[in-house]
Amino acid sequence: MTTALPTDADLTDRFRPVLDAIAVGAADRDRNRELATEQIRRLRDAGFTALRVPVEHGGLGATVRQTFGLLTDLAAADSNITQALRVHFFTVEGFVASGNEDALRRVADGVIYGNAISEKGVGSVDRYQTALTPDPASPGDYLLNGTKYYSTGTLYADIISVAVDLDGARATADVPAHAEGVHQFDDWDGFGQRLTGSGTTLFENVKVPGAAVVEGGYGDAGHVIDTSYLQLFQLAGLAGIARRAADDACDRVATRERTFSHAPADLPREDPLVQATLGKVYSAAWLARTAVLAVADAIAASFADPSSVAAVDHAELLAAEAQVTLIPLVLGAVDEVFETGGASIVSEKLDLDRHWRNARTLAVHNPAVYKQQAVGRFALTGEGLPFAWSAGVR
Repeated sequence: MTTALPTDADLTDRFRPVLDAIAVGAADRDRNRELATEQIRRLRDAGFTALRVPVEHGGLGATVRQTFGLLTDLAAADSNITQALRVHFFTVEGFVASGNEDALRRVADGVIYGNAISEKGVGSVDRYQTALTPDPASPGDYLLNGTKYYSTGTLYADIISVAVDLDGARATADVPAHAEGVHQFDDWDGFGQRLTGSGTTLFENVKVPGAAVVEGGYGDAGHVIDTSYLQLFQLAGLAGIARRAADDACDRVATRERTFSHAPADLPREDPLVQATLGKVYSAAWLARTAVLAVADAIAASFADPSSVAAVDHAELLAAEAQVTLIPLVLGAVDEVFETGGASIVSEKLDLDRHWRNARTLAVHNPAVYKQQAVGRFALTGEGLPFAWSAGVR
């Protein structure tokens, strides 16, 4: 795999042991609010964070389809981690598109990227309160000050891409996560996706070299592939949750002996009603994964022809349609899991409620009603796809 592009089998063989190990402790980590630092380290060491880095730059050279298939598998192991690595993969995709060889080699060596974009009290991404000002002690360099919220993945990152104001214009500054003046807090208080590293990041007079600042950044106007690409991480998370919920229910049913006096079979695993319920959940998981891969293929087509407005529109439309479809599908499938057992299925020891909590949390990136309206408007007018105004970075 060091000289040739990987096959699906190559990637499965490489990462299956790591994903299986991650899955084993997922419920305990959720219950104890234990960040997945060690799990992300293992993924990095196995080459997962360099999936999209070309082979000639030290990565694995995986396709977009292969990458999102694996991200869905990772979400089945622990959906927090797929979300936590969202901005990292987005950043790497930018390096691939621009041919930034030095940056790609850094990723191949294990550098992980996070983000600091969202601010409270700011209604749009046109202007940020977090700002760069000239460093009086170092001409051409800057000092960074401000506070960011929902800094997804930043607690696991080596480099933070910070959306900033620079003389009234948008810019992005890359800052080492452990630089002097950077303060990170694990204070994301959502009831789901608790371990995504989406806390507050405070910057106090952080020194930033001029070379680490670029103009523009998240929220650029126009037809861009960014929105559908970022949204696909939520879809992969939902698909993975559906599969883990199905597997958890199957494991429990297979070993459970107690059933109801009026059940049509003596054992739950022989009960046709339980079997049918489980079949419904697995079918939903299959459909969710199929939708993820379809959107991934559309995004790959856009990457192959970045000047094609039609290709970008198609990817955005598919991502929106998939979101509208998968949210009720996956939430319904997770709910069905609880029909496979008695009252003991809600035991906190099983922590099966995390599947609903995680799916419900992912589902608000973004509210599906916005995507419904966008899909309908596009069908009627050929306009109105959301693009960067609703990419859902939190």
